[in-house]
Amino acid sequence: MADMMAVAGALGTLRLEELDADAFCVAKRFGLSDADIAALTGEEEATVRACRKILGVRPAFKSVDTCAGEFSTRTAYHYKTYDADETEAAPKTRPRALILGAGPNRIGQGIEFDYCCVHASYALSAAGFETVMVNCNPETVSTDYDTSDMLFFEPLTFEDVMDVVDAVEPDGVVVTLGGQTPLKLARALEEAGVPIMGTSPDAIDLAEDRDRFAALLDGLDVAYPRSAMAAGLEEARAAAREIGYPLLVRPSYVLGGRGMGIVYDDGGLARYVAEATAVSPDHPVYLDKFLEGAVECDLDALCDGAEVYVGGILEHIEMAGIHSGDSACCLPPFSLSATVQAEMAAIARKIALALGVRGLVNIQFAVKDEVVYVIEANPRASRTVPFISKATGVPLAKLASRIMAGAALAAFDLPERGGRAGRYFVKEAVMPFGRFPGADAQLGPEMRSTGEVMGIAESFPRPT
Repeated sequence: MADMMAVAGALGTLRLEELDADAFCVAKRFGLSDADIAALTGEEEATVRACRKILGVRPAFKSVDTCAGEFSTRTAYHYKTYDADETEAAPKTRPRALILGAGPNRIGQGIEFDYCCVHASYALSAAGFETVMVNCNPETVSTDYDTSDMLFFEPLTFEDVMDVVDAVEPDGVVVTLGGQTPLKLARALEEAGVPIMGTSPDAIDLAEDRDRFAALLDGLDVAYPRSAMAAGLEEARAAAREIGYPLLVRPSYVLGGRGMGIVYDDGGLARYVAEATAVSPDHPVYLDKFLEGAVECDLDALCDGAEVYVGGILEHIEMAGIHSGDSACCLPPFSLSATVQAEMAAIARKIALALGVRGLVNIQFAVKDEVVYVIEANPRASRTVPFISKATGVPLAKLASRIMAGAALAAFDLPERGGRAGRYFVKEAVMPFGRFPGADAQLGPEMRSTGEVMGIAESFPRPT
């Protein structure tokens, strides 16, 4: 690490045009990224990358010898290096689909997304694709050597993903099944000419941009809590005066409710805006009117751009304000009328089609006084997909992958009603508080759970 800092210090005294191929090679071999070099030389990362490639400084990908040299290995498990010239990745023999995994696990970014990526690999392989997985977490099934045809054990950054793209030349890249980590790369990858499979990056940004999404909902005549975006505390205070407290404040482009909080006054607003901007400094802070006492629901659906299939609706047992990863939930809803459920399904269809979703979409609702409000829409896999898939028997992630590859919903012969009739499926979160003495055990909009369990019964509640 001291050597890396010494190299960084030397680069900090130079301009980009003063770096030759040897200097780039030294920087790369000591672990400096294009973004690091850009910061040290006062340039943009894209400029550094272009300069490096013009000088012929490119990484090679070597195969991991999982058999310790005792005999030839067939595992296509690769790592990146700047200490070799020749890439050992096999030549392309059929269409390739590159799947971006979920990256490092933390509370809020977990195994549910790994489940979706693994099922995508299985489904696309069965559809005739050579599957390529990019992920950097050894404690996941997606990084098992036999899950995909090729595995690249690399970080989920623009530079590393583009290096893999250059090496394997995929026909499409899946960005919507690994949570927010790969989703944040979608726009940059598209601008670099990488073919994105499924929902377009513009649709992803539309759903994430509060102003654009609010305009979409207005055009669809869909109710939603009043909301605003703010670039700093002064804008947030102006929005609070217009919308009124209480407010749900959160950063954009984060998962697990990180940096999210419910505020009731100016003091709380200042504290949470500071935290939100620290979590996601390059994006605005979102402020939403908080509906106290509302019932919250998660709806997961498939869309092929023309038709929509509702996989299931999960009703949260806690009131709105508890993160969906921490809330106990029930499928099907136990307290909402058939009319309210039908309205949620109809709204989901309108939003999915308006966004142009091709794959999965998750929509969060709040129901207060029989009025259905849309909290947000995420045109990606959600952490509720595995639970709904196991409860209903409909493999949502696999079907979404097939849709991304061009299949239509009509080809799947899906049941009209998700779930197994006459049964209730309850999800309860597993909390880590017992392992951390003194931890704050109060639940809120930031996710704290580390797992979940499923209960099945013929009625809700089940008689004791």
